[in-house]
Amino acid sequence: MGELYLVTGGAGHLGSAVVRKLLEEGKSVRTLVLPDEKNPPAGVDVYRANVCDKEGLRTFFINTYGNDLIVIHCAGIVSIASGYSKKVFDVNVTGTKNVVDLCLENKVKKLVYVSSVHAIPEKPKGEVITEISVFDPDEVVGCYAKTKSEATAYVLRAAKDGLNVSIVHPSGICGPYDGGRSHMTTLVTDYYKGRLTAGIIGGYDFVDVRDVAEGIVLCCERGRAGECYILSNRYFTVKELLDMLHEITGKRKIKTYLPHWFIKNAAPLAELYYKILRQPPLFTNYSIYTLNSNAMFSHEKATRELGYSTRDMRQTLEDTVNWLIDTGKLRKSLKRA
Repeated sequence: MGELYLVTGGAGHLGSAVVRKLLEEGKSVRTLVLPDEKNPPAGVDVYRANVCDKEGLRTFFINTYGNDLIVIHCAGIVSIASGYSKKVFDVNVTGTKNVVDLCLENKVKKLVYVSSVHAIPEKPKGEVITEISVFDPDEVVGCYAKTKSEATAYVLRAAKDGLNVSIVHPSGICGPYDGGRSHMTTLVTDYYKGRLTAGIIGGYDFVDVRDVAEGIVLCCERGRAGECYILSNRYFTVKELLDMLHEITGKRKIKTYLPHWFIKNAAPLAELYYKILRQPPLFTNYSIYTLNSNAMFSHEKATRELGYSTRDMRQTLEDTVNWLIDTGKLRKSLKRA
């Protein structure tokens, strides 16, 4: 009898990075992907179901050989859409409740739930944001944040019922191996292709997906029951990120940075533009709010208790560009000095 890791959302940006990290460490892994997923991770047992379908999820928890089950719940929808989305609620809240209930039924050894820093209420600018123990959707802004807050509260109630669960709160995830085109991958792609002619004043805390994946695996081993851990990096302005991309790629430097009032008025058109392109929008009213919010998150607790660490953002962006080129998503071009 050994350990078997069950990873939901295994085809997503973070989920696939977690699967990759577990395989590197020689762990036995089973992953859950959507029924119509065309690019499931290789080298693992793949189960197909939707987290919103509780009965369909039951086979994912089958434990024929009596292994210790360690569940990592990565499945979720990250959304910067301005309005309410039933799909986001169903996946992030109902899906999480289904996973938690089945963890209790199957007496899993450990659950690590991937929440978000968005579930934590914002503090006034200048104040550092740390972990909390009580979550209320009414205290956060936006559909995504509210769904993550509600789901996190449900997870913590399960901890009181005896479930050995720890919660991680990643900040803005970026990095290579993103087959689904996250917002940061879209930013890198649009900049490289010359579609991005201006930036926005503001910034956020961005973290490498590989660092978050490692933090999650560490949390499986060292995370205390009922405890939350912020997996952040540090605050970067949009200008810092675009200047780094200029240095890495040699593409034209962005010199124009637009104020929030201008971008806010243009946001509805931007959402329509990216909808036509079938890509996640870079700018919405919610993303503009986020880029002007307090994003001073502290990962001191995760570093102290889990051994969590982060890498240099320039390396993250360079690896992202190289991965996009290697996979044919970007066309290689000579760098300019």
